[in-house]
Amino acid sequence: MGWLKRLFGLEKPEDAQVNPDPTAVSQNNDTGEEIPLERVGLNGEYDQSGLAKRVALAFDENPEFDDINNLWVAQTGSTVVLKGEVPSQEILDQLVNIASGVSGATDVTTDEVSVG
Repeated sequence: MGWLKRLFGLEKPEDAQVNPDPTAVSQNNDTGEEIPLERVGLNGEYDQSGLAKRVALAFDENPEFDDINNLWVAQTGSTVVLKGEVPSQEILDQLVNIASGVSGATDVTTDEVSVG
């Protein structure tokens, strides 16, 4: 089961993007107001958990992480919060690197992640 499905109960939308084009985001917004990058959903719409969902999508794109079932992704503002357990520090470092590269992420916290 993929990250989006396990964490949010979602199938991957057809046009989902990890790093949406900020110009396209404001064009998709019905009110004409710009959506903060951490609140941009999988298809450019406003989503309170948009950053966390796009991080989960980024994790889904790497088959190496398919077997990790005890890690959760959340967000506090523009900070990605990882919680749970990972098999190794190397994998945690890779996950942090990927999460840091998602547009709108200003920090990644791993205080609640155990290794091993």
